[in-house]
Amino acid sequence: MWTKNPLAEKASNIRVYLKDEEVRIAGWKASSDRRLRSVEPNVGHYALVELEQRGQLHGLVTQNVDGLHVGAGNSRELVHEVHGTWQFTRCISCREQRPVEETLKRVDAGEADPKCLKCGGLMKRDVILFGEALVEEVIAAALKAAEEADLILAIGSSLNVMPAANVVPRGKAAGAKVVIINGQPTEMDNYADAFLLGDISELLPALVAIPD
Repeated sequence: MWTKNPLAEKASNIRVYLKDEEVRIAGWKASSDRRLRSVEPNVGHYALVELEQRGQLHGLVTQNVDGLHVGAGNSRELVHEVHGTWQFTRCISCREQRPVEETLKRVDAGEADPKCLKCGGLMKRDVILFGEALVEEVIAAALKAAEEADLILAIGSSLNVMPAANVVPRGKAAGAKVVIINGQPTEMDNYADAFLLGDISELLPALVAIPD
C-alpha cells in the first residue's frame, strides 16, 4: 500500500499528519481500501476466544492494530491494544472516539479529510503513529495482567519491541509459567518454560483443544 501511495506512508508520522492536509487525505483514502476493511479473524483468534469462554483467558496483550481479537469475540475489557486499533477513529483535539466505519462512510461520501463532529478538530485512526507516545494506562493494564497471570502464552511475536514484550519478564518474575509459540526463535526464549516452534494457525488451536 505504501509503495503505491507514498503520501499514505507519510500519514504514519504524527508531525507530518498534523501539518499536511494532502497527507491526511492520502491516509484516509488508503484507510478506505476495501481490502483493509474486509480482513477477517483466523483460527488463532477464535482459539483465544474459546479460552476466554472456558474462563481460562484473563488478559490479552497485542501489538496488532487490526482489532481482530475483539472482532472474533474476545471481550474488549480483556484486550490491551498497546498500539491502538484501526476499528475506531479519534479526534486529536477533544479525544472523541467513533467507530471507524462511521468515519469511512463519510470518506466514501466525499469528505476527503473528515473532521470531528463534536469539535471540528482533526481526526485519525485510533492507532499510535510514529512520534506519538503510547497510552500509559494501556501499558499499565497490560503489565498488571501479566503480573496476575498463572500462565503466559507469547504467540506470534519476536518479543523484541518494548514495552509490550516486557509482559514476559514481568509475568515470569511474578511467578507465571511462560509458553512461547512462534515460527522462529525469539529474543526471550530464555524465559520460556516451553517453546512450540511452527505454524501458529496449527499449533494454537491444537494446544487449546487439549483437554483440561
